[in-house]
Amino acid sequence: MKEKVIRFLQKEIDLENIPGAAIYISYKGNPVLEEAVGYRTLAPSKEPMQMDTVFDLASLTKIVTTMTATLQLLDKGEIRLDDSISYFFSSFSKNGKEEVRIRHLLTHTSGLPAHRPFYKDELYTEQIIEKICDEELENPIGERVVYSDLGFILLASLIEKVVGEPFANYVSREILTPLEMHETGFNLNLNRKRFAATEFCEKQNDYKYGIVHDENAESMGGVSGHAGLFSTVKDLANFAEMIEDGGKFKGKQIISPAALALSKRNFTPFDEEGRGLGWQMKSPKLSCGDLFSDSSYGHTGFTGTSIWFDPEIQLHVILLTNRVHAKNQQGILRLRPRLHNLIRAEF
Repeated sequence: MKEKVIRFLQKEIDLENIPGAAIYISYKGNPVLEEAVGYRTLAPSKEPMQMDTVFDLASLTKIVTTMTATLQLLDKGEIRLDDSISYFFSSFSKNGKEEVRIRHLLTHTSGLPAHRPFYKDELYTEQIIEKICDEELENPIGERVVYSDLGFILLASLIEKVVGEPFANYVSREILTPLEMHETGFNLNLNRKRFAATEFCEKQNDYKYGIVHDENAESMGGVSGHAGLFSTVKDLANFAEMIEDGGKFKGKQIISPAALALSKRNFTPFDEEGRGLGWQMKSPKLSCGDLFSDSSYGHTGFTGTSIWFDPEIQLHVILLTNRVHAKNQQGILRLRPRLHNLIRAEF
């Protein structure tokens, strides 16, 4: 399998669909492939990808930090899924949003818009939260899946209100440290040679290295519930091990088995896009391909990152690329499902 996967990824690199990749495959609790191929940066010179290259995870932030923190607060009795958002943000209770609940934000069924370019107005975090609270709904609550960054921006702020400290501090202490994810975090202070490059930034006259690709997250100081986290494939393997082991890592219970099981339930059977509490569920359009089982779940990130689990055979695949640094940025859309088909066919 190793040769097939590396050959596949090398072909995608040659087609300029990705500059490079770090991949980690685990089967029945054991790593079966850990490999880095291609380049972490292409310009001004090509620099090789390494297993310890640090990637902008983009929307994997939603899973590793925001979802995990929310499930922990469920476990602690601090919140419930049916809590209304207006309980935490009184200004949210306008424009028909009174019935929006925490579960609606987690499942992308709140009716909130998918995106707003807050960064264009150079708004900081508190102003962005105010703007979200002023929003009008674009869809009926709980009736349609519309993937919304706004919901997860709001969730991180909600978590801060509940725990009484900055989101990044809570995440570091309660999630990253117990998972021994020592090279994971927001605004990592590392040598730029450690990072996979993303897109060219005209303001900096350079590619982004260690500066979050998502412009709203950058506007928020690099810390948000929807984007901003950086990590390595090895650190993410610790997170995946915890998810696969019922919320436990090296004897430490990070999330209860009950909360974790709930998160993997399909809350949106009415929509062609299945959604758990943060997770994407298996559906024909998603990136885990055709061969992963119907109970599969995972998530992707805009920069070219993804993590997928097939619980029926205890398989998970972590793929980290910096496809926004590539010439053919849309190539990832076909790459992911075909790669997962190739991998799943081996087991």
